[in-house]
Amino acid sequence: MNYVLIFHEVVDYSSWKKQFDQAANLRKAAGEISFQVLQFQHEPNKVVHFSHWDDLEKAKSFFDSPEVQQIRLDAGVKTPEFNYLNLIDSGIL
Repeated sequence: MNYVLIFHEVVDYSSWKKQFDQAANLRKAAGEISFQVLQFQHEPNKVVHFSHWDDLEKAKSFFDSPEVQQIRLDAGVKTPEFNYLNLIDSGIL
């Protein structure tokens, strides 16, 4: 299984979330299967986007595309940190 973990600092969470929601169909078409959005407990403009993808190379191409780079600029994202991950173990306790 393939995952992308992105740490964002944003200018304004509400503005970012609006852009994020509007890009849902783009993400799905690029291979995003599911996602979670998390917020730092005491810093609402620090956001984590954790998502499951069908292919990490497609995910990288998507996030590196000029269209998505512009969406990030429009959404007020400050220097996102991308982490591309392969699942090696999981469980429920």
